[in-house]
Amino acid sequence: MLEAGVLDVLRKVIDPELGINIVDLGLVYSAEVVGRKAFVVMTMTTPGCPMHAFLTEQARAVLTQELKDVDAVNVELVWEPPWAPEMMSLAARKQLGW
Repeated sequence: MLEAGVLDVLRKVIDPELGINIVDLGLVYSAEVVGRKAFVVMTMTTPGCPMHAFLTEQARAVLTQELKDVDAVNVELVWEPPWAPEMMSLAARKQLGW
């Protein structure tokens, strides 16, 4: 499930290599708040992405800071389905000149 408020906060997490947020890159598969806990399922562009620890920690940190009604954040990194460029938003594609 994609919850708009959580996605808005996650847009503050910018991939430092591409300069695009993780939501528009299509890296976030699900994001929701249940009770007082936020759950995010996300991926990387490749399994060997050197930014995986940085991006997951940034997602956790921004949600902890911005969602005042949330006491805990669970960010799960998955590889299925694999990321594909088609998962990017139109805005991200334009920013990359595609």
